[in-house]
Amino acid sequence: MENSVDRIAQPWGGRTPYARGQAWPPRVDTHLAEGVEPESVERWVQAASILHSDGDAMDIAVKDGRMVGVRGRVVDRVNRGRLGPKDVFGWQANASPDRLTKPLIRRDGQLAETDWDTAMELVATRSRDLLRERGPGSIGFYTSGQLFLEEYYTLAVAARAGIGTNHLDGNTRLCTSTAAEALKESFGCDGQPGTYDDIDHADVIALFGHNLAETQPVQWMRVLDRLEGGDPPRLVCVDPRPTRVARAATVHLAPRVGTNVALLNSLLHEIIRTDRVDHDYVEAHTVGFDELARTVEECTPAWASRICDVPAARIVEAAEVLGTADRLLSTVLQGVYQSHQATAAAVQINNLHLLRGMLGRPGAGVLQMNGQPTAQNTRECGADGDLPGFRNWQNDQHVADLAEVWNVETTTIPHYAPPTHAMQMFRYAEQGSIRMLWISGTNPAVSLPELSRIRSVLSQDRLFVVVQDLFLTETAQLADVVLPAATWGEKTGTFTNADRTVHLSDKAVEPPGEARPDLDIFLDYAERMDFRDKDGAPLITWSDPESAFEAWKRCSAGRPCDYTGLTYGALRGGSGIQWPCTEEAPEGTPRLYTQGVTWAEPDVCETYGKDLLTGASVPAVEYRSSNPDGKAMLRAAEFIPPHEAPSDDYPFQLTTGRTLYHFHTRTKTGRAPQLNAAAPDVWVEISSSDATARGLGEGDLVEVTSPRGALQGRLRITGIRPGLLFVPFHYGYWDTDSGSGPDDRTPPRAANETTITDWDPVSKQPLFKTAAAGVTLLEKSTGRPAPAPTTTASAPSRTGSVRPTEGGVAARVRETTGMDGDGTDGGAQ
Repeated sequence: MENSVDRIAQPWGGRTPYARGQAWPPRVDTHLAEGVEPESVERWVQAASILHSDGDAMDIAVKDGRMVGVRGRVVDRVNRGRLGPKDVFGWQANASPDRLTKPLIRRDGQLAETDWDTAMELVATRSRDLLRERGPGSIGFYTSGQLFLEEYYTLAVAARAGIGTNHLDGNTRLCTSTAAEALKESFGCDGQPGTYDDIDHADVIALFGHNLAETQPVQWMRVLDRLEGGDPPRLVCVDPRPTRVARAATVHLAPRVGTNVALLNSLLHEIIRTDRVDHDYVEAHTVGFDELARTVEECTPAWASRICDVPAARIVEAAEVLGTADRLLSTVLQGVYQSHQATAAAVQINNLHLLRGMLGRPGAGVLQMNGQPTAQNTRECGADGDLPGFRNWQNDQHVADLAEVWNVETTTIPHYAPPTHAMQMFRYAEQGSIRMLWISGTNPAVSLPELSRIRSVLSQDRLFVVVQDLFLTETAQLADVVLPAATWGEKTGTFTNADRTVHLSDKAVEPPGEARPDLDIFLDYAERMDFRDKDGAPLITWSDPESAFEAWKRCSAGRPCDYTGLTYGALRGGSGIQWPCTEEAPEGTPRLYTQGVTWAEPDVCETYGKDLLTGASVPAVEYRSSNPDGKAMLRAAEFIPPHEAPSDDYPFQLTTGRTLYHFHTRTKTGRAPQLNAAAPDVWVEISSSDATARGLGEGDLVEVTSPRGALQGRLRITGIRPGLLFVPFHYGYWDTDSGSGPDDRTPPRAANETTITDWDPVSKQPLFKTAAAGVTLLEKSTGRPAPAPTTTASAPSRTGSVRPTEGGVAARVRETTGMDGDGTDGGAQ
């Protein structure tokens, strides 16, 4: 059966209901450019989504050497052919006329076109000068969550063993560092215990600070299909906004932001009080139960109710659902991660699963989710605050093992302290110890907190800034050298999604102009720098994506993220495969910890842990003493109030976040017509009661202020909890219509003008959720509504008050069910 659906108006498409324990039925979503019919497509080229962490597998349609559309890959385990709105429309940005096509260097204060040799030699010369004059610590690298595994690994080798710098991190620090840290604190090592397939088997799905409907829309389709099938799951939602998840939930808790630890401690209190604990599992596989029980003993629902502003009876109800689940799946994202006790809160969700023995079985798992498509790869490859292969920087044997893989001396690899996190790197740049910062595939002039400070840092004369990107972003406009990069569909490589599924993305078309794959740029730099191993041979011996992948496999061998059983051939043509994939597990590994925790033993663990309140590293001897057998760790944490509280001048709390139709700073989605039209500009969400008390109405132009700065946007009145403002963080100075830049920004519209330079002490993830703010009316609306979608958590509280968000003919997507046995619908191959 085939339907044509407006996927802006109906983002999650049609339903294919199925019952608990059954396989998710396939549905192939196809979108082609106007005038292109399936039979006229010349080639379909395998890829996967680069615009969220789902890892939705797709094929790119190619005609006359250009992309003309996409369709979902029905054979893939992740999406069974489905695509989200960003998947079906985002590909159009690749052909945007403002793509960077030649390198740029700053001459007389202006960026001017140049050739690759001039640009790269300038970067290499500055690198050599700084190494000679100031040492490795003067050079930093800030990368993305959107490059390919092969590129991260090459960058990690070049930075850590070539330059010898400790300053390498990714913008994954903003979205997924807490996920990694929480897994390490509970299980001794990174790696998602669960799998998306657990949605098929769970009878309770709990979503903590995770707007699944908008951040991983295809998995929300999966949940919706379960809800309409037999034996549907009960949902528990913790979110201060009326998300689609919240509306579908059996229990919705909307706590005051910054109080997650209090709420979770109260839920744990109830689980222990009602003896919903799997004592045999706890005894066999964990340490720390007594301390956890003591910590939450006084954390009653009444106590949490006063802190969280949530009815105690609702907390009890949520605990009852969680405590009586037969198979519990929990997912976690930014509502937990971007707060002052981020890791402490995320660990309590792990504790919930450990107490209930809800790990390693179908439907019983936890997904500490990622926000970006290749965030997992930055962590695996050591392109963020870790060593490659989940090695422990405090373990001399791990460093020696890595040095052997790279054939360098152990002293070459900096391990005198934890790898530098992104916020500290920008502070070092601000203070002057970092003098060169290479930024690849990210836009910190919009995405980092307190933007006036970031602009000031990037604009320093003493800081040499290299930006590698697709467009002249707000950050690129401040650079000394701009390198035009190829992107998804224009290069080949692998990437790993949030449930450890590795996908191959093949090159479909040529990049525009002189743009180059990120891998080629890093290899060029390494060659110019003449990086050598300890025997005088080239440090980096690979020359293309597949040989880089093979090199990474050698680095991953024997580690938790073992890729040794994977090849490009195995990944091409079929489904993505979950690591670890080895000779013993050639088909991959759906779930970790099926027989108890395996990577927490002191000699193999990725970390010895940190104090959840201070972030101080735990010494090896203390870890060995407290967990000699390498069991899972029940880590307790007391609640601490947010660092910044509302005041008379700033009476609201401010939280920022995503919307369904955009990704990060809209570098690509803002250039896709259907996506941009669905959410064209920034807006501010406020509750009905707060709006009424201040005489504010839908569409009023307001200014949101904090102690750091201000932004302007039109008001959307929603069911958000009182006392809270929400602003999407996607919007910077760049505008699709005017092309405005930072020199003529009127008015300011970036959410991060207002957010605070502060971070979780354990994961070092910035606090985008708990700023104090005020709101002031600038102009009453004359019937113009806020540019916020009506299909999402931003829906107006009064039904019919705003015209529904629609995409029209250009947004129609073909949805096909009842595919042939070979996984196709009879179209072009």
